Amino acid sequence: MTSNQAQIAATALRQAAKRLCRILSVLLIFALTACSSQSRATSPKEVRRLGGSAQAEESRRKAEKRLRSIAESYDKKTPLTLALVTLDDICSGGQAKQWFFQDGKDQYKIRCALRVTAYYGANPERIGDILDAVFTAGDHSSRGAIGDTIPFNHDSYRRRLVGYYRGHGPNPSGPDAEEPAQVFTPSQTLAWDTVRSSKKRLVQELAPCMKSDPPVTRCLHEPAHKAVADIRRQYGMVFKLELSTSDYYEVSKKGEVLIS
Repeated sequence: MTSNQAQIAATALRQAAKRLCRILSVLLIFALTACSSQSRATSPKEVRRLGGSAQAEESRRKAEKRLRSIAESYDKKTPLTLALVTLDDICSGGQAKQWFFQDGKDQYKIRCALRVTAYYGANPERIGDILDAVFTAGDHSSRGAIGDTIPFNHDSYRRRLVGYYRGHGPNPSGPDAEEPAQVFTPSQTLAWDTVRSSKKRLVQELAPCMKSDPPVTRCLHEPAHKAVADIRRQYGMVFKLELSTSDYYEVSKKGEVLIS
């Protein structure tokens, strides 16, 4: 090999080494970024610490009080009798940085959400009057009465629904439709046992309670051993109120409290 060829080879080797160093530097930066606190999945220990913080506990208390008050308002303002309440409370940690198929779960350290469902007993012979009373309470809410929490008012469909259950009109969903057994808004769903059809559709039994491990998970059935069938035997029929899941505490990967 001539000296000129040796110099060319040495230059090529140096350039290859520089390219390799640049590649390694990029890979190192990428690895460090992936391991940063804002890119890692939240550890179970951190979820427990944040979920048990004073701020989270206060937010949890307020959210539970608000949702329970909604369930109780049906008992106070309508002929429905509150017989059973279930509560599911979960704090989940954020995922590691999602480079593909992002769903937002990598944007927070922790998110806590509460779900409350209430079950009521009712007289099946009075279902028309019961629904009318629920919608009347909703009429007051729609007029802006402070503290009212029932969103179902006497719109056209619900007026015909009351008439149907009182035997004054046809099925508001159509002559060939199943018996209506639900009214819905984005925040609440109120469902009930069918009472006019030969083919019964009943409010389902409770799902088994998940393991309670506060502050990460809580599951309550109050009363603890009461079943939906017990309510039906005592009152004749069951109404079920599902409240939409309420996010009550969230901390971003940067440590900012987003919901409290």
